[in-house]
Amino acid sequence: MVQIAAIRLRGKWNIKTNLEDTLTLLGIRRKNNMVVLEDTKDNMGMLVKAKDYITYGEINKDVLEKLTSKKEPKKKTDKKLIFSLPNPVKGFKSIKLGFNQGGDLGYRGDKINDLLERIIKNIE
Repeated sequence: MVQIAAIRLRGKWNIKTNLEDTLTLLGIRRKNNMVVLEDTKDNMGMLVKAKDYITYGEINKDVLEKLTSKKEPKKKTDKKLIFSLPNPVKGFKSIKLGFNQGGDLGYRGDKINDLLERIIKNIE
């Protein structure tokens, strides 16, 4: 089954309560937290709802293995892996624009692996 990685890029300032609840259900309560989920209809609905605060896409098994070897998950359940990550090397482009507009928010498909590679480089 395809796994989806979602990274929260924006903080809690001025966020609507129902959107914060959605992010909490996903398991990404803080900025720079990442969750690895299964690609289900329910999860995708929550990710689309939270697209203005997160970036997400399909994660490769190689990148996930590299990440877990460098960084221990903060929380691990049978359906989720939650990580607390540093910023990527060279930072983000914009956390106010969508990925298609040249920013970092929203769906980015398999390009999430490029972002995760830059984040892995910044882990000690």
